[in-house]
Amino acid sequence: MGWIERDYPDTASLVAGVAAVFESACRDAIAQRGGAFLALAGGRTPLPVYAHLAGAQLGGRIEVLPTDERCVPHDHPACNLRNLREAFAADAGIALEPVTAVDGDIDASLAQARSLLATHPQPFDAVLLGMGADGHFASLFPGAANLADGLALDSGADAIATLPDPLPPEAPFARISLTLPRLLRARAVHLVASGHDKRAILRRAQQEPQAPYPVATLLHAPASIHIHWSP
Repeated sequence: MGWIERDYPDTASLVAGVAAVFESACRDAIAQRGGAFLALAGGRTPLPVYAHLAGAQLGGRIEVLPTDERCVPHDHPACNLRNLREAFAADAGIALEPVTAVDGDIDASLAQARSLLATHPQPFDAVLLGMGADGHFASLFPGAANLADGLALDSGADAIATLPDPLPPEAPFARISLTLPRLLRARAVHLVASGHDKRAILRRAQQEPQAPYPVATLLHAPASIHIHWSP
């Protein structure tokens, strides 16, 4: 359905702009439905956004799911849940729901993710996605054997277990990822990226639906995607 793009002069401005958007979404959801339901990416760039939300005194219950997670124990430095918990520590009203088992076992984690999502069928009030230099989002990596299962809009699965190929050397782990159709079941989807190399990937993905980047499938899905970019 198209893209809504906003460019920022620098990363600090991007963080402030995205934080304002998510604060507004949470306040609207609390006023209209008594609470907010979010799916949020890990990574360094969005963590200050989450810290802002934690300090915003939103005054209502916020439930948060990671968009994806590495299959590692919850106290592992590579665990997105651990980083999200630290970012949201200032607000006890923000509840984080793990999509992996405590020990990171892949089979148990997939079962847990699917069970959790089955009990939370409602749309997300907002989704925040990052994008890698290879055009992946969530943990839907190019080259993964079951990438099509994660991107298929008619998939009946809300989550998949997946193994990037090649494995990123900085995080060589299997993953649990929400599928594209589950991520799109949202009132708003926001894609955050920084750097001119990622802008080039976004432009190619916008121009070529069949570009070899998973983000191309996201951008050409039947939804409006909010793109936030800074140099």
